[in-house]
Amino acid sequence: MDGRFTREKLDEALAGTCAQLGLDPAGARLLRFTNNAVYALVSAPVVVRIVGSRGLRNRVGTLVTVAEHFARHDIPAIRLLTGFHQPLHIGEHLVTAWHEVPSAGRAATAGDLARLLRRVHALPPPPGLIEWAPLDAVRARLADAEELGERDRQFLLRRCAEVEDALAGLTFELPRGLVHGDAHPGNVIVGPAGPVLCDFDSSCVGPPEWDLTPLAVGRERFGDPLGRYRMLADVYGFDVTSWAGFPVLRAIRELKLTTSVLPILRSHHSVRSEFRRRLDDLREGRTETRWVRYH
Repeated sequence: MDGRFTREKLDEALAGTCAQLGLDPAGARLLRFTNNAVYALVSAPVVVRIVGSRGLRNRVGTLVTVAEHFARHDIPAIRLLTGFHQPLHIGEHLVTAWHEVPSAGRAATAGDLARLLRRVHALPPPPGLIEWAPLDAVRARLADAEELGERDRQFLLRRCAEVEDALAGLTFELPRGLVHGDAHPGNVIVGPAGPVLCDFDSSCVGPPEWDLTPLAVGRERFGDPLGRYRMLADVYGFDVTSWAGFPVLRAIRELKLTTSVLPILRSHHSVRSEFRRRLDDLREGRTETRWVRYH
């Protein structure tokens, strides 16, 4: 069966978005397509982001709220295209449009991320921002999966329940507040004015320890350089891996990393084998095996 988010259908959504914005979609580049489809226009310095999961459409409101909050408080972050009410409704899709940040020619470092996180964590959250509930997104993707066997679904639901029980028993060391929600250098763009944050649709009120977890898990699961996480911990001033609750946060992160492609599994065939490998590792309790990032 044809997937809901094939390249042809995404291109149609892009064309509809550009028609509404008065822009030309010709030559637009698909930068990535996992949780969302992200296009960079050639005709204007604009980036278009199309939500890739119907089950997570509610997060677009969070994305817009946090983007506006960051702009008001001058937090270095990508900025929404102004003059239009966002998100845009394009057929069955929800879309946001952003000012493109030109690359300054270097990749973001863990130190860049740590300094941005310190500013975010010091900022009061916007009124009404949702509370951290990390397993909700996993369950939403399970409910919205394009292609998932019942045995696998039941295993992942049981795993969610087990991890959630463990999470309820944790005592966090850092004060709760505004967190990015998916903090890693891939969500930092180094522009002419310096590093800026992007992809904050997972932002919420929660424990800052969560924002320090992705790089620690990247070291364990993807074989990222050992110095990358060390730089984050040193610049930020807290080592989440030395905290007793880290294994629970790691388990949550690995569930999210595994299930992130479920809403597009039929549309994006190239991620299937990696999804199966991650799922098998979770089922068998293999914590030392290396994963390859979804592309």
